Amino acid sequence: MASVLITGANKGLGLETARRLVLAGHTVYLGSRDVARGEEAAAATGAQFVQLDVTSDESVEAAAAAVPSLDVLINNAGIAPEWTPSGVVGADAVTADLMRETFEVNLFGMVRVLHAFLPLLERSEAPVVVNVSSRLASLATAAAGTGYPGVAYPVSKAAVNMVTVQYAKAYPKMRINAVEPGFTATDLNAGSGRQTVEQGAEIIVRMAQIGPDGPTGGYFDAQGPLPW
Repeated sequence: MASVLITGANKGLGLETARRLVLAGHTVYLGSRDVARGEEAAAATGAQFVQLDVTSDESVEAAAAAVPSLDVLINNAGIAPEWTPSGVVGADAVTADLMRETFEVNLFGMVRVLHAFLPLLERSEAPVVVNVSSRLASLATAAAGTGYPGVAYPVSKAAVNMVTVQYAKAYPKMRINAVEPGFTATDLNAGSGRQTVEQGAEIIVRMAQIGPDGPTGGYFDAQGPLPW
């Protein structure tokens, strides 16, 4: 069984992924910025709580020091501040500050965690990284028209996809992939998603458990590979 760390796991897709992987017999470290919510989520799932704020070097470094070994890293923490109660902020209202806020968590936070936990992953016999992306990150899909007017979130996830590809090339012994869970009802989209967290977590859980002969440098949803 594997040792797994999940960022942003105190609710939504991260919480459901933690629950499923614990049930599958894995040791799961549930990363959460909020201590009280994280401890509650860990107790509810049988995971082990690790305080982890992906925007803080000190927090990430402390988390890396607290985890004794790691086989699977799931970069799940993400935000979509352009999604407001009145709708999604479109290109006409996007600002540099909004882009910076989104990238700080979705991209820079992911890279910060990758950098800190790579030494542990390199010691694993079968290291796996799962980066939670979005179908909105696909340039092919966007060019065809998605109906989504936002800029910051899709661009941040497109960058996540590129980081996935580059890291997969740099670390060929690791299985590093991006996944699209689908439009899932979570706090990120104010509960407007069309599927449950149980459905959305399916591809995350599946890719977290691939073996050394599994794919790497890919972009997948529950049905298979997606166009970049």
